Amino acid sequence: MSEEIKEIAKALFVINRHAKTALEPEELYSMKKQAIEKLLTEKQAKKIGLHFSRQPKLSKQHSTLLVQVDNYFFHIPPKKQDFKNQKHLGDLDQSYRNPKTVMSLREAKRIICKYLDVPFERQKQGHPKTTYYTPSLLGRWNYSYYDNKKRR
Repeated sequence: MSEEIKEIAKALFVINRHAKTALEPEELYSMKKQAIEKLLTEKQAKKIGLHFSRQPKLSKQHSTLLVQVDNYFFHIPPKKQDFKNQKHLGDLDQSYRNPKTVMSLREAKRIICKYLDVPFERQKQGHPKTTYYTPSLLGRWNYSYYDNKKRR
């Protein structure tokens, strides 16, 4: 495998790890899925088989597709043809772990965006600014919050 594919695999691992704990993981999972699908079409990734999911939806068992990219394994939603063409491996093997990887989420996003040929937009950290400003009343001992008048 080329160094570029190894870096993409590391970036996918970091994105997947962050998506599992993110408050809004949709963007991260979408990036992961698009990158893996592109790797599969370029024959840089390999479909291994189907696994039962650890988190069944609506109490119904469903399967995920296990894909190998370099030394990393990922699960993505299967397509209908995958159920016909791929062997079902049964329950997820809890003993296997992907290799430890040190990379920032920003760097991982940059690598995947470059690979997918989409612009990398750095998102500003912090809370969005509000247009409504309320000055603090702390320290104003002669001011009443309820009737907006100074007390005498």
